[in-house]
Amino acid sequence: MQADYVIVGAGSAGCVLANRLSEDPGTRVILLEAGGKDTNPYIHIPAGFMKILDHPTLTWGFKADKASGLNGREIPYPRGRVLGGSSSINGMIYIRSQPEDYDHWAQMGNRGWDAAGTFPYFRKAENWDGPADDVHAKGGPLFTSQNRDKPALCEAAIEAGQQMGWEYRRDLNDLPHGLGDHVGWVQQTRGGRFRASAARSYLRPAMRRPNLQVVTNAMVHRLVFDGKRATGVEFSRGGKTEFANANAEVILAAGAIGSPHLLQLSGIGDPDHLGRIGIETQHALNGVGKNFQDHFIVRVQASVQNIATLNERSRGIRFAGELMKYALNGTGMLTYAASLLSASVKVLPESATPDVQALFSSASFALGPKRVLEKTPGMTSGVWQMRPESRGYVEAVSADPHEQPAINPNYMAEDRDRRTVVAGLRMVRDWFNAPALKQYLVAEKFPGADLQTDDELLGYARDMGSTVFHATCSCKMGNDPLAVVDDRLRVHGMEGLRVIDAAVMPAVTSTNTNAPTIMIAEKGADMIKEDAAARQGAAA
Repeated sequence: MQADYVIVGAGSAGCVLANRLSEDPGTRVILLEAGGKDTNPYIHIPAGFMKILDHPTLTWGFKADKASGLNGREIPYPRGRVLGGSSSINGMIYIRSQPEDYDHWAQMGNRGWDAAGTFPYFRKAENWDGPADDVHAKGGPLFTSQNRDKPALCEAAIEAGQQMGWEYRRDLNDLPHGLGDHVGWVQQTRGGRFRASAARSYLRPAMRRPNLQVVTNAMVHRLVFDGKRATGVEFSRGGKTEFANANAEVILAAGAIGSPHLLQLSGIGDPDHLGRIGIETQHALNGVGKNFQDHFIVRVQASVQNIATLNERSRGIRFAGELMKYALNGTGMLTYAASLLSASVKVLPESATPDVQALFSSASFALGPKRVLEKTPGMTSGVWQMRPESRGYVEAVSADPHEQPAINPNYMAEDRDRRTVVAGLRMVRDWFNAPALKQYLVAEKFPGADLQTDDELLGYARDMGSTVFHATCSCKMGNDPLAVVDDRLRVHGMEGLRVIDAAVMPAVTSTNTNAPTIMIAEKGADMIKEDAAARQGAAA
């Protein structure tokens, strides 16, 4: 098969690219996805994400290395393997992040990636369910909304935050430079009663176009080159090997795990690493798979009394009522994202801006990798360091594309990261003991009152903490020795090849990464169109 652009991966970025590049009816686009169609109903019911994070066909089934800094634990590392990618299985939180994050990208030499250069692409993507204003836009593909259900325990958590000195922000995506500690209600990628995955928002409308071909269950094995130019990809489906050839460009949008893995399988990467696993180097690029970053979450959980929580609403006659609310009105707990409110707080004195994010849930969960609500009333806050200094890696372990790469986020390898995690846990304890929440507090269940020293809290974090599903930065943008793409997302030293997904972040954004990934793809699509127009102008 033949097209102008071949896109690998139908996740958040790939769906955006497929839509935007096929807007021109004269441009042919092929989109390859290793997973299948997004027909599972749990994808579309917002709270259904709790049922599919470990789904055997909707995810890749990845595990993070035992050497990731978690006392030898091999934790699940969910990544979506379905149309929509991780946007079809995530917790739907829509937060664009602090403007300083993007200014930092630009300060690292990435022209046009500062807050001023990225903000228009957030608005271009958005179809906000409220009135348009200076922050939010209407008419874009991506449905965004704010949950109108305000549980009493969440209201108390906001009041407790204000008692802690945090500013209440009506809109967590209206964040000026220099903002201090704050708390507010999160926004969701949800339109009406259904999840607004990238497949629903971007891909489904574009699939009606005859110039877009979407190929599911297509496992890409490697890139195909003519010298230093990418000319297509080799993939398999149904037991047969096929090729998709690109007249203009091959675009990797397979995510922070898939994109570096595919580059390495194709012989692009660190020659020492490639040689160890029997892959011939086609193009030496030492940073492929390095600079890998993720947010690491640790939870504080407590039992409560004299106030309603989701635990009671999830069982028996009350849950039947929730089903009725969802079916009749598209409201209730089945429309909830992973959290309804979030706080951003500075816990280290040397930090210039808030350095931890804490999500709050009017619920508590049984121990284990799955999110199973407890039977008795409780509350939970998951806290993570916004800007980890630790760096890990993604590495192919063989030339077999079906074998999972080594995934090592290298959690808490740096002293600052360890101090931030401990301070974040202490901050949440203080939050739970602020008057507005303390009146309902029965007892802290985890970490538990018997853990008090820094070493004890750090040990708890290593034993119980996990990923926030924010895999990023493994094909970083820039011009330093570890950079993989330039500031127009072109792979250094290659022609006709770009990476456009969360892997290109030079540093992870402070908060949730889905909104920034969609922004990157919107901006990357414009760059591709601009470069194509420039080539046509030069040839005329």
